[in-house]
Amino acid sequence: MELTGWAPEHSDALREYFAQGMSFAKIANAINARFNTDYTRSAAIGRARRLGLTMPDSSPPAPPRLTPVPQLNRSSEPREPRSIEFPWPMPMFEKAPPVKLRCVEIEPRHLSLVELEHGDCRYPYGGDSDGEPITFCGHRRRPGSSYCTPHFHLSRNPELETASSPSVAPLHLGEPA
Repeated sequence: MELTGWAPEHSDALREYFAQGMSFAKIANAINARFNTDYTRSAAIGRARRLGLTMPDSSPPAPPRLTPVPQLNRSSEPREPRSIEFPWPMPMFEKAPPVKLRCVEIEPRHLSLVELEHGDCRYPYGGDSDGEPITFCGHRRRPGSSYCTPHFHLSRNPELETASSPSVAPLHLGEPA
C-alpha cells in the first residue's frame, strides 16, 4: 500500500477508468463497487492529480472579460430640477406658524448635565442651532417623572390625561367557592 492510502490496484483501476473517459464520480463509484471501498469523487480527483492524470480540457477557465463601464459625463454646472408629474392632485396645505414649546410658567435654572442632581428636572433647553449648548430646567421634579410639574404637563397630551384608563385587575363573577 502507498503512503496516500490508495492500494496500487486501486490506482491502476483509476488510471483504467480515467482512460475510458469516465467522470470522477463514476470512477469513485466503480472503484468502490469493485474493491468494496468508500472513496469519494474528491478523493478520486486528488489521487488523479497526484498521479499526474489531467483532462485534455482541464485547464482552468479564463476569467470573464470585463468590459469597462462607461464613465458618466458629470459637469460641475448645476442641473435644472426635474418636474415630477403625479396622477392625482396634490393636496394644498396652509402654512402654520411654528410653535415654540417652552414653558412660560417657570424660569429654568439652565444647569448642565454634570450639574444636575438626582431630583432635578431634566427638561432640555437650547441646542436648536449649531454650537448652542444644551441646558436643563433643574427645578425640583415631580414624583414619578423626569420633569417638574409644569414641564410634565407641557410634554403630555392633556386630552389623554383626562380619560380614565381601564383596570387591569381580574374580575371574578359568581359566588366564592
